[in-house]
Amino acid sequence: MTVLRRAIAGLAFAASIIGFVPAHAASEFPFGLEMTLEARPQPGLKKIPTLEIGDNGEATLDLWCKTGKGQFSVANDTVIFVPGAMEDRGCTPERAQADDALLNALGAAATWKRQGDFISFIGATTLRFRLSTN
Repeated sequence: MTVLRRAIAGLAFAASIIGFVPAHAASEFPFGLEMTLEARPQPGLKKIPTLEIGDNGEATLDLWCKTGKGQFSVANDTVIFVPGAMEDRGCTPERAQADDALLNALGAAATWKRQGDFISFIGATTLRFRLSTN
């Protein structure tokens, strides 16, 4: 992530906390919902990464191996994700690398799109999540 993008992300994060950028700027963004990454399980695992985004953009991530928090800021179709501290639960190097790649892809996403029960975060890589309907 470039220095400029980090600065913008930090400003957006700070503004959303103090109320200048409402997290609900896009009414269709899945605030308050949990979603699962559209991906195959890694060998030897049944687990698929999940993401829960709270009403104010706060995020809880449960990846293949790591868990942690982050923050989403949304304005129209623009999205900024700032990861927080992640807890490593004894990851193998391969799983840790997959988690880091997923976090980097979320952080690099510049836009989002909703199509029914699917949310896509679009950047250099597109990540597609399915909303949990249970």
